[in-house]
Amino acid sequence: MDDVDAVQAQIARNMLSSGDWVTARLDGVAYLEKPPLIYWMIAASYKVFGVHDWVARIPIAVSSIALCWLTAAFGAWAFGRRAGFYAGLCMSTCVGLWLFTRILIPDVMLTFTITLGIWAFLRVLDHEELHPRTWAAALAASLGIGLLLKSLIAVVFPIGAAAIYLLCTRQLFSARVWKRLHPFSGLAIILLIAAPWHILATLRNPPYFSFTMRSVPGEYHGFFWFFFINEQLLRFLNLRYPRDYNTVPRLYFWLLNLVWLFPWSVYLPAASRLSYRPIDRAGKTRLLALCWMGCVLVFFTFSTTQEYYSMPCYPAIALLIGSVMATNGRAVRGGTRVLSILCASAVVAAIAILVAVRHVPTPGDISAALSPHPAAYKLSLGHMEDLTLTSFAYLRLPLALAAVAFLVGTVGTLRPTRRSTYIAIAAMMVIFFQAARLAMVRFDPYLSSRPLVDALERSPKGGLIVNHHYYWFSSVFFYTDRTALLLNGRFNNLVYGSYAPDAPNVFLSDSQFQDLWLKPERYYIFSRASAVPDLEALVGKRQINTVEESGGKVLLTNHPLASAGSF
Repeated sequence: MDDVDAVQAQIARNMLSSGDWVTARLDGVAYLEKPPLIYWMIAASYKVFGVHDWVARIPIAVSSIALCWLTAAFGAWAFGRRAGFYAGLCMSTCVGLWLFTRILIPDVMLTFTITLGIWAFLRVLDHEELHPRTWAAALAASLGIGLLLKSLIAVVFPIGAAAIYLLCTRQLFSARVWKRLHPFSGLAIILLIAAPWHILATLRNPPYFSFTMRSVPGEYHGFFWFFFINEQLLRFLNLRYPRDYNTVPRLYFWLLNLVWLFPWSVYLPAASRLSYRPIDRAGKTRLLALCWMGCVLVFFTFSTTQEYYSMPCYPAIALLIGSVMATNGRAVRGGTRVLSILCASAVVAAIAILVAVRHVPTPGDISAALSPHPAAYKLSLGHMEDLTLTSFAYLRLPLALAAVAFLVGTVGTLRPTRRSTYIAIAAMMVIFFQAARLAMVRFDPYLSSRPLVDALERSPKGGLIVNHHYYWFSSVFFYTDRTALLLNGRFNNLVYGSYAPDAPNVFLSDSQFQDLWLKPERYYIFSRASAVPDLEALVGKRQINTVEESGGKVLLTNHPLASAGSF
């Protein structure tokens, strides 16, 4: 749970315990980067079920289910029940939705609001719609809620897609269209939902207004500047400091959507044979889906990109795929044959790896067999580069289960394409996701500090220090619910808030750490194992006592424990 998961979970807990629902804080430091709705939802889950790591994931899980249902309902309205079912099936069993909802990020919630907004927009324009004003209000509400989830892109994407669609259909300047959209009452709804938090956050984190384009360390300009100029404008221009993010090459960003929508993306080429003429509800929906996809992908083509940034266009792609799957045409059957070949190849590859590692020993946890690439960790899938052939020896069970999944897919796609074929493909993905879940369990010591926290709780009380980056040991703060001093921790996400006038003095320099560590009081420090020689150089090897080591990370103390040895 280290990294962003425990960060989000701890911010929500801090809000719940402090009663401050406006300013997010980490270790007492203002964290002004993101809107608060996901924190509020996690805190509400805590209130109902108690504070646990699994409870923090409830809002994401519920939102994922809601998004799949919404996609199916949208598809049924546009294309009929069968196509709607297939669109929902595509959305619920594609790789991307599963993969990017393992992380506590609000993108699935954002995708839900965008999908709802775009469906509401289309229903407002529909001549057969009996309640256009209700759907216009739903459109505005989705935009307002989206602003509290992911800020301005929640408005840019649906409005951009709608504007392109209206331009393509020559309705952009139609008085009838704008009358049905009720833009003024819609704006009032958006402001009613989103404005209060933005105003309060500005007032509580002065200075109120600054418009400098300088983004440099050591300067604090309040919430308004950081949230709107630094985090929105300068990040889009790749001029933001701190530059605590990386970017996927543009071509990969586009092509990887074939992976994120796998296995259903094999049917996407067949969608080129569909009609996109806006002469009926189906044609209008397909055209709008193209505008929707284009708006998202082109926007990020000119900005910084992470792998999951394209998630808001998944429902658009799922709608097109569901529409074409219902036709069961020749191109669809060709896609099934391609998938059959891919699944068979995956079975062979999985078996080959299992044979190659059948005699490889598995001492300790999986971290011993990985090859760390810290430079890649700014990407959400950066840890994939750590995998080695030896590491698959620790993953024999999930790899075998994955082989079974792909075997189900191979057998299920050998027959002519029909409803049972699609059910078999969905079953393949359900089994594969279970295999991936088991693999993540094996990675837990590497990705979480929970084993170190368990050792800390069995040890005598003492002060806590984290070596360097808060995110590297964020689960320590969540599982202990304690603050800690950060050794050289004025880094990335905590840089800006650390210069606020009310920022707590939780940052240690090397000399301050030396003074604390050599005192008679007990202190503990969480560190990566690779950084231990640097700590030894600061305080001496005899002052470093190991309490626990797990997943390439260690818990050290300055005074020996009866059960602890020397590192």
